[in-house]
Amino acid sequence: MKPAIRSDARGWPRIKLGGTWRVCRLSAVAVLYVSATGVSEAQNDTGAAAFERLSALVGDWSGSLEWSGARSGRDAMNATYYATGNGSAIVENLIMGGVPTMTSVYHLDGADLRMTHYCAARNQPRLKANKIDNAQGILDFSFVDATNLSSPDAPHVYGLEMRLLDADHVILTFLFEGGGKRSKERIDLKRVPARPAVNGKE
Repeated sequence: MKPAIRSDARGWPRIKLGGTWRVCRLSAVAVLYVSATGVSEAQNDTGAAAFERLSALVGDWSGSLEWSGARSGRDAMNATYYATGNGSAIVENLIMGGVPTMTSVYHLDGADLRMTHYCAARNQPRLKANKIDNAQGILDFSFVDATNLSSPDAPHVYGLEMRLLDADHVILTFLFEGGGKRSKERIDLKRVPARPAVNGKE
């Protein structure tokens, strides 16, 4: 929380502590630091900063998926990330057996980070990031609405938990519901190292 700071008649800074204003002979640099700390932390957790991290995912990934809850099962899962729209959107293709099975598109809408998920259930949920913690690599998305959803109870994704563990390791957990039952699809992905160039070609 950003502290309240005022100046008294002599120009000394006064800081509100425990409901009481106290004179504090801080240096100008210290006062500016305290004032700016809250602002810098807020800026770090904006949708724009999170989108920059998503942009760094561009490339090929491989890993696995595992269902829990009402569904069970494991399988191999690969992914590709690439930018489109002059860098304004990041496309995530989730691939099984060499065939894309689901696609998500991440983009900014003003200050908000949003995504549309093109699901294997043949509907398109639209989600908005409701929790962003860039320091911890946490992005949580919640359901806004969906197109081609035959009924509210039809199978669909209602949330996404993304964990950017480091530059080469990402975990996606899709929250899925249908018929009154809920499941989680956890996808663990690691970056595929780029192949070394040979005679200027990869």
